[in-house]
Amino acid sequence: MPEKRTLKKARAAKRAGKSPTTQAGEFVHEEIKHVREGKHGARSAKQAIAIGLSKARRAGIKLPPPPRTAKASTRRSAASATRAAKRHARPSAKRSRAMRRKLQREPKNTVSTKALSRQAKSAARRRRRTGASARS
Repeated sequence: MPEKRTLKKARAAKRAGKSPTTQAGEFVHEEIKHVREGKHGARSAKQAIAIGLSKARRAGIKLPPPPRTAKASTRRSAASATRAAKRHARPSAKRSRAMRRKLQREPKNTVSTKALSRQAKSAARRRRRTGASARS
C-alpha cells in the first residue's frame, strides 16, 4: 500500500496536468526510499523502478503498458496490476507475505546514487536519437 504522502503528491501532479509517468515518479521515489531504508531489497535499479510503476498502476494511474521489447512476464505483471486497479483487488495475504519475504532477501545497494545514475544513463542511451537533445 502506498504511503498517504505519495498518493497526495501523485494526485497533486494529476491536478496540475502532469503526464502519467510524472505522476508515477512519486511511487518510484517511494520505492527507492523503501529499499534504502532496508524494508526490502531489489536485484537491480530496474527492478525497484518496476515495483514503483506497478504500485502506481494499482493506485489507478493510467500508465501505458511496457514496450513490446519488455519480457513477457513484465508485460503480464503490468496487465494484472492494471486489472487489479480497476476492480480494487488486493493480493492475498499469503502472496503478499511471500513477496515481502522474497524481496527482503535481495540486496540493498541496487538503489545507490551510482546505480541509479548508471540506469538513467543506459535508459537515455536507448532513447537517444540525435545527441543531447533526446536525453534532456
